[in-house]
Amino acid sequence: MKRTTLSSETALNAVDFMEGIELADTMQPVQSVAIIGAGNMGSGIAQKTAQEEFDVQMVDRESQWVERGQSIIANFLDEAVERRIFSPSQVDGIKGRITSVVGVDQTAENTDLVIEAVFEDFDVKTAVFTTLDKACGPDTIFASNTSSLSVNALADATGRPDRFVGLHFFYHPAKNRLVEVIPAKATSAATVDKVVQYCKMLGKVVIVCADRPGFVVNRFFVPWLNEACLLLEEGVATTAQIDAIACKAFSIGLGPFGLMNLTGPPIALHSTDYLAEQLHTPRYVGAQNLRDLVANSEQWPISDNTDYNQTQYEAVAERLLGVVFGVAAQIVDEDICSMEDVDRGAKVGLRWARGPFELMNRLGVEEAARMAHAYANIAGEGWTVPDFVDVQGNTNWNFSYVDSHVDNGVATLTINRPEAMNALNVTVVDQLTSAVAAANADDSVHTIVLDGAGKAFVAGADVKFFVDKIRAESIPDIYDFTAEGHDLLNAIETSSKTTVALTTGLALGGGLELALACDYRIGTRRTQFRFPETSIGIYPGLGGSQRPARICGIPAARWAVLAGNFMTAQVAHDLGLVTHLVDVAEVETQVASLAETGKPDNKYPGAPANPESSVVKFAEAFYTDVNMPALIGGGCPENFDSDDKTVSRQLKSLSYTAPIGLKMASDLIDATATTDLATGLNMELEGLHTIFSTKDALEGLSALIENRRPTYVNQ
Repeated sequence: MKRTTLSSETALNAVDFMEGIELADTMQPVQSVAIIGAGNMGSGIAQKTAQEEFDVQMVDRESQWVERGQSIIANFLDEAVERRIFSPSQVDGIKGRITSVVGVDQTAENTDLVIEAVFEDFDVKTAVFTTLDKACGPDTIFASNTSSLSVNALADATGRPDRFVGLHFFYHPAKNRLVEVIPAKATSAATVDKVVQYCKMLGKVVIVCADRPGFVVNRFFVPWLNEACLLLEEGVATTAQIDAIACKAFSIGLGPFGLMNLTGPPIALHSTDYLAEQLHTPRYVGAQNLRDLVANSEQWPISDNTDYNQTQYEAVAERLLGVVFGVAAQIVDEDICSMEDVDRGAKVGLRWARGPFELMNRLGVEEAARMAHAYANIAGEGWTVPDFVDVQGNTNWNFSYVDSHVDNGVATLTINRPEAMNALNVTVVDQLTSAVAAANADDSVHTIVLDGAGKAFVAGADVKFFVDKIRAESIPDIYDFTAEGHDLLNAIETSSKTTVALTTGLALGGGLELALACDYRIGTRRTQFRFPETSIGIYPGLGGSQRPARICGIPAARWAVLAGNFMTAQVAHDLGLVTHLVDVAEVETQVASLAETGKPDNKYPGAPANPESSVVKFAEAFYTDVNMPALIGGGCPENFDSDDKTVSRQLKSLSYTAPIGLKMASDLIDATATTDLATGLNMELEGLHTIFSTKDALEGLSALIENRRPTYVNQ
């Protein structure tokens, strides 16, 4: 082989190139997944993974257990077909992606990720990993689905601690959107990135947390359950009363005893005893009544009599709130995760209306601290309230909903409010405005990427804010909020940096308008777009009446905006609203390519990207200037058959819109033919007082919150 001598500059470039190849290989996303254990959790993880189009092996030691797992999945999917969540063909596809494997040693060598989901026993799990280490290739990542065991100890037992993480899926894993990712001390950053990416591709809300007993959610939830048992044991109230008080105090639908009956009292006993042992906290030792219940294989008797007096309410609520407030503070004090993630865990994983720190704000932080200290006096040894709670005084906690990260000139701004589908509210807009301004001012940044945590990019604006302001006759506040949104989008629009929106999930209303202010929008098969405004009594007020027409032309914009049609990834790409449609695995590569390309030559071509698309052809024939008077008036244009399926669908969608909102949106779209963008956006803002003053606006927005169809009166 001929040896080539390189100049120093060429050698440096070669090193950079090889490092780039190594990084690209390291960051190759997970594609094949094996689940070890075909029980309720394992089959649920396998099902969800297959739903998201991964190749899945479902592995167990005997064929009967694998078959049982397949049966669990089949029953679950059959129910989903009955409820019209999936079509029969989709179910066939999901089942076809799950391969049954008998024997852990038969796990495919080239599997990207193996998730162990067997019994919660350290010795059993380590035996599984010993077998897997021999069966799988050196690049396979191992993960343990555990709710309590030490991730560091498991990592040491795997033979590949750098390629190991703990995962805590919440039941049922095909439905519950939360997952805790727990790196071991030896886990590499690339491993964490790959596993987090896999979890996000499942549509999960991800909390990355430190390896401490109970991790995040169970750390405060399990003591809450045990405290309810102790309150019952002390005779403070009955199970029914305690559940009713807890439901009121925490704004939840099911109290601690109802929850234990649902998930199984043995799990609660095992979890609380584990925390007591690991955290050296005697207060967490399982209550005797819980022990007796488990020993007798019984469930909690809960009567229908939920009436309680004020004394009982205060005693129960203070104890349950006190333990949650104190433990939540301990989690943050120990750097397990942020207060935002603690709240996220409660809201997504447990479906609480508010997280612990939000509850503290609601009651007053000073009062919450008093409750935590009162509980500390009862709890005794091993239980303290961190000092930072007292230092806070009665000032509310401030939450951060926008994460900013700069790497090699690319500033990634992630809206991290997945529990609310990243909906835009005053706080998010303020924080995103500051983050964009900082990125614009940073000379080292050449590209700004907007992303959304969870399965949505941004699912619109906070509708409740609009309803509250209308009812309070404070429409100027709506104008001010929207004007601040325009300032944000203008900072993106006029940025000297290349701007990219990762619209790889759901983008609705204000979220789609935010994305359209960017130079580029990257979509994947999971991308879904929609402008719902005319169907909820208003019109798009953050540029939605202006930018779509300038991107894809007026007829196509009418199709998208006036009728509020759902847009698949392909349709959005045909229109030009998605500029780059790629496979999920190619998103990062596409971002890097756009960062090198720079700003587009023509951001607003005024014509669809694919004129041969059937949707484009229909939109340009149906939503012409000539046809608009008939469509706005609720009629069918001449030369179109109202019985035609496509036509009738459009007419039906238009019939569900608010007449005033529809007309104003149409006029604003028409204005794009004779105005520049700045003038059109100003017209959009000027109409806000008019549209939000209508009865139909309040009706449409209220109906959305109340999950009902609105009735419009054209007023």
